[in-house]
Amino acid sequence: MKINPRPYLYLLFLLLGSHAAVAQQKETPKPAAQFPAAARLASNKLTYNIIPAANNTFCYDVLADGKILIHQPSKPGLPGNEGFKTKAAAEKVAKLIITKIKNGEMPPSVSPEELKKLNVL
Repeated sequence: MKINPRPYLYLLFLLLGSHAAVAQQKETPKPAAQFPAAARLASNKLTYNIIPAANNTFCYDVLADGKILIHQPSKPGLPGNEGFKTKAAAEKVAKLIITKIKNGEMPPSVSPEELKKLNVL
């Protein structure tokens, strides 16, 4: 009994061809999260909440009309996942962020130098 190799070769080429086609498909990048325009927030009531962070430290949420706009669970602009040692320090930074938003800065980033000026490090 002789086995005909043609169907097997055809199947092999079909599988290799479909694998090559799938491997060449590019993944569509997900759009980056975008902050709303600062002008859009001008009429919103901006507030903050001090929140607990890692190792008994504190951070903050900034809210626009009661909805979380920024959730900051660690010191901004610095490595690590701990927050500030005191609630007062977290409050100073949250107030700075709100001031930056009101002045049209979006996203309202904070540098290590600014944190030093606030005496929160």
